[in-house]
Amino acid sequence: MRILIVEDDADISANLYDYLAARGHSVDAAPNGLVALHLATSQSFDAIVLDLGLPGIDGLTLAQRLRRDARLSVPILMLTARDTLDDKLAGFDAGADDYLVKPFALKEVEARLLALVKRAQGRVVDACLRLGELEYDPACGELRWRKIPLLLPPKAMQLLVTMLRQPGHLFSRNELEAAVWGEAQETSDALRTQLSQLRRALTLDDGRCPLVTVHGRGYKLVDPDD
Repeated sequence: MRILIVEDDADISANLYDYLAARGHSVDAAPNGLVALHLATSQSFDAIVLDLGLPGIDGLTLAQRLRRDARLSVPILMLTARDTLDDKLAGFDAGADDYLVKPFALKEVEARLLALVKRAQGRVVDACLRLGELEYDPACGELRWRKIPLLLPPKAMQLLVTMLRQPGHLFSRNELEAAVWGEAQETSDALRTQLSQLRRALTLDDGRCPLVTVHGRGYKLVDPDD
């Protein structure tokens, strides 16, 4: 399995990482919600181990963003010291597939992850996202433009996929920054840099481009052949 551990306690994260890696799993770790959001939306994981008490974006908010905004169906196992029924219900409502209270046994964590991944194999995989000749396959993470694989830096890819999920929708600067960085940025420089990379990659020889700027309002994707 390819597993993402989202835990701000360095000792707990290291214990999980070492145990799962020793069991033959491919493991990555994020110390906070912002890093986790970036990794989960730019890479492919079989399961996510998610702590609730995270700095920045808390675990519940992160789960909601992964489900609602990124439309990820990756199984989520929440680990937390919160053990009331209301806490568990809030976790499931946010998008968790399973819930394990600290302290926990490492063997049980792996067993639950294996069960979640096995169960997820029966789910319907998200269909490819398409706009004209621009396609994104969530199953393999491949982006194609005019039938040619398009290689982009992770943030530019995340930005494009965000817009491709809602073709024609006019995205504000704040919406795009929240989707890519988890929150609005102090200046628009970072967003402009990513948009410039997208324009260079998508602009056709005749100057047409599916990425459109509506001055003073935002950005959207359109089919340049329409």
